[in-house]
Amino acid sequence: MKVGLPKFVLMSNNERVLTTSVLVIGTGGAGLRASIELAERGVQVLAVGKRRKHDAHTTLAAGGINAALATMDPEDSWQQHAADTLRESYYLADPAIVETVTQNAARGIEDLERWGMPFAREADGRISQRFFGAHKYRRTCYAGDYTGLEIQRTLVRRAAELDVPIIDTVYITRLLVADGTVFGAYGFDVVTGDKVRIDADAVIMAAGGHTRIWRYTSSRRDENTGDSFRLAALAGARIRDAELVQFHPSGLLEPDDAAGTLVSEAARGEGGILRNSLGERFMERYDPERMELSTRDRVALANYTEIAEGRGTEHGGVYLDVSHLPREVILEKLPRIYRTLIDLQMLDITESPIEIAPTAHYSMGGVWVRAHDHGTGVDGLYAIGEASSGLHGANRLGGNSLIELLVYGRITGGEAARFASERTDVHRSPEAIAEARAEIDALLMDDGFEVPRRLQREVRNVMTEHAGVVRSEAGLRAGLEKLSVLEERAEHVTAHPDIAGFDDLAHAFDLKGSLLAARATLECALERKETRGCHNRSDFPEQDPALKGNFLWSPTGGVEFEPLPEAPESFRDLAEEHLDDSPKGKLVE
Repeated sequence: MKVGLPKFVLMSNNERVLTTSVLVIGTGGAGLRASIELAERGVQVLAVGKRRKHDAHTTLAAGGINAALATMDPEDSWQQHAADTLRESYYLADPAIVETVTQNAARGIEDLERWGMPFAREADGRISQRFFGAHKYRRTCYAGDYTGLEIQRTLVRRAAELDVPIIDTVYITRLLVADGTVFGAYGFDVVTGDKVRIDADAVIMAAGGHTRIWRYTSSRRDENTGDSFRLAALAGARIRDAELVQFHPSGLLEPDDAAGTLVSEAARGEGGILRNSLGERFMERYDPERMELSTRDRVALANYTEIAEGRGTEHGGVYLDVSHLPREVILEKLPRIYRTLIDLQMLDITESPIEIAPTAHYSMGGVWVRAHDHGTGVDGLYAIGEASSGLHGANRLGGNSLIELLVYGRITGGEAARFASERTDVHRSPEAIAEARAEIDALLMDDGFEVPRRLQREVRNVMTEHAGVVRSEAGLRAGLEKLSVLEERAEHVTAHPDIAGFDDLAHAFDLKGSLLAARATLECALERKETRGCHNRSDFPEQDPALKGNFLWSPTGGVEFEPLPEAPESFRDLAEEHLDDSPKGKLVE
């Protein structure tokens, strides 16, 4: 089924106006899956993004995608998948969201199969499944170590078959809201600088997370800068679990412009050893049973502790060494890592160890959403993927992020289609449009003296120093003081586009998103006075049962606490059973 193209109008003062039934912001896996659902239902849809659709963040996901298919272990079930997810979240996941994702996971895999996804298979044709960390059974489907890339390719191909219109040069700066209901979005074309107004009856945000606000991050430049946090918060939605950020244990330290680039956990899975500057295999101190095959949060904390206590390397990291493995094994099993280190550092990992440190990897928090449709509380506005929250809690079960995209992309696409089709009265506020237009003009015409890129680096330094793997009240308060100064300086930012395009204007809005996301993170981290999963407080080293719930944040209301309901007995009891933590035969997360 093919749907009509959005209507296009060229206004004066270089402003384009587009009209569509449903607008999807983001062209990664989540945004494409929602767009496909809308197109298959015959609903007019437009997907926009600031990054080329073939190079969305989804392409970086290597390991796999979860579903309890029981192709390898017949004992597996959606209930066990839900139990593993709940346990790994340190009981901060929304039980209803967990149930929805795990019950619908198999359908997500079936959709990909139908659209030609090249999953790895067993000799008899079954989809192959492997272990990831903290899973009781083998339930992670994969396509080599390029699973995310293949999923993105599959979704791009399906969207093209349906003639889904995709504009991947539009930066959305504001959601347009009147009387508590969304009526579109506003932004600009990063190539031409034209302002773009998109009128829509419903909007789905799939604009990623906020991990780029740390200096060491696996996100690439100009992505995951907190766009979704800012768009949603200014529209009247709330942010949940901003403080819960997964730090991957192994990010590169050099070169500076690629700091944080991941060294896949496959390196540890194949036998890589972690050592400090003294040559000690230090995981013996932190998890003597699992050693390097421990979970992400434990290995990241171990790496951080070694560095903080003075046993780090020259550049402030630890060593990950695979040079003891046969060269042919490295070239066969770890080809991507081998090529990456040659390209970035001219380092041959068959001969020398890699300097690594923890790197911000995944936003487990995001926009608060309802479990059944991922509505945000602002009528007609939905959030999915890493922009949303509720599934991961205080630690993400490896392989769950990709299946979340498939499940809620389909469900939320259907809900947005229903909302748009039933909407009969649309109030488009001229004041909201004028405010969004004026915000862009102010950055282009101001005579400010601050440079957005420079301030963005200072935000990243503040978050790295004061809200990294380990936090404390003193550190968080110091971070808030520094952030306040940066917020004042940001009032004097001016964008300077040139003949190459309007990237500098994009950087200015990246900075706005980063500042808001940083404040939400610091303020929520200050209130979570406990250590739980990824959130380590040196001044509150124990878990507090009273904090089994989520912190919500808004620019006007600050931080509030929302207790969580108990999970259904169908998987709550399974979550409380002993999990075999033996690494034998298992890959890490």
